Amino acid sequence: MNKKITIHKKAVFICVLFFCFNNLIQSQQSNDFWNHVRFGGGIGLGFGDGFFSGTLAPSAVYEFNETLALGLGLNGTINNRKGFYKSTIYGGSVISLVNVIPKLQISAEFEELRVNRKYDAFYNLPEDNYWSPALFVGLGYRSGNVTLGVRYDVLYDDERSIYADAWMPFVRFYF
Repeated sequence: MNKKITIHKKAVFICVLFFCFNNLIQSQQSNDFWNHVRFGGGIGLGFGDGFFSGTLAPSAVYEFNETLALGLGLNGTINNRKGFYKSTIYGGSVISLVNVIPKLQISAEFEELRVNRKYDAFYNLPEDNYWSPALFVGLGYRSGNVTLGVRYDVLYDDERSIYADAWMPFVRFYF
């Protein structure tokens, strides 16, 4: 049963990518393709008592019109809790943005991240390596190139998700 779900997820992901790339390739034939591409992303740093986290997450969207944009993103994160574990997290995402009215943006984003965690020898725990899917639906206030809002991960799993909570605020920039 698990293999069927994994195969189904991969098939849906490939279909979405094919749709996005097919439209982008067709759009490249027109001279104004790059006028519709917006680049953005996120940078994150976290510090604490013996803890460090750093994230780099570039992304790009293609604005089909004033209402709809679709895009792709990458994500790379390093976490280190001194004396406990070190982890690397990497993966990608597909995002859709719908501007219902100029100031209100609805978003949906599917993200698949690979988690590789190694514990210090003292704890005698096995390495933790798994894929962590997330499906975010969000609502934001848009002003120019910036959107401020909140999103919810409908696939959130207390034990496997890399995020602390299913609800999370966001600030999104695209230039």
